[in-house]
Amino acid sequence: MPKNGLRVTKNGPVLEVILDRPKANAIDAATSREMGRVFADFKDDARLRVAILSGAGEKFFSAGWDLKAAAAGEEIDGDYGGGGFGGLTEQHALNKPVIAAVNGMAVGGGFELALACDLVVAAEHAQFFFNEVFVGLVPDAGTFRLPKTLPRAVAMDMLLTGRRLEAPEAYRWGLVNQVVAAGKLIETAREYAQTIVQAAPLAVEAVKEIARGTEALPVESCYGLLRSGSLQTYERMLASADAREGPRAFAEKRSPMWQGR
Repeated sequence: MPKNGLRVTKNGPVLEVILDRPKANAIDAATSREMGRVFADFKDDARLRVAILSGAGEKFFSAGWDLKAAAAGEEIDGDYGGGGFGGLTEQHALNKPVIAAVNGMAVGGGFELALACDLVVAAEHAQFFFNEVFVGLVPDAGTFRLPKTLPRAVAMDMLLTGRRLEAPEAYRWGLVNQVVAAGKLIETAREYAQTIVQAAPLAVEAVKEIARGTEALPVESCYGLLRSGSLQTYERMLASADAREGPRAFAEKRSPMWQGR
């Protein structure tokens, strides 16, 4: 049975989190706090390498914030728990990859969750849109994440008019990594996860750390940060047994034996 609207499964090193709150997989404060706990555990569990986030059914990935809960008195700026809304939108120190498997409409906060993930696989019928301005609100993370992801004109169109981006167009703009038939959605997300699992753990985590730390920097400053010694995961990766194992395994024509240290 779902706990606070979530179905959580561990398949070896892959964590699968399914939003299961009929009819629209909307997220109230209790569900958001539970998601925060789930993704905090994911961050701290060395056995887990990659997470997949999806929604139950085929209509909604997530409708975002539960407006019925809001109408019943839940505060707009209430306690959404660790990691911010949905446990991910403010999870700034998470160096493990999260894959969004978008099974339907990603609306408002649901779209923000997809934007907070590292890879996005979408079903052919999936849609992405923000409708906050039509209910007197703004999509907090959407207003600054979307213009970093899409051309500004497209992003502002979506933010100001509620324009819906269907999966094929989202792919063309680079918002989505792959568009697949609905029946192959989770399978494709799992294939991505298994590919990542085969890589060296610290190298994967260092990629996220570096990408996050250098996102707004010019290239010269990126090199300065890289050589500053302040990127802890990157420094651990350089000094790791895995950094020696990879070249050795290549030279010996065998699969590497990663230790994550």
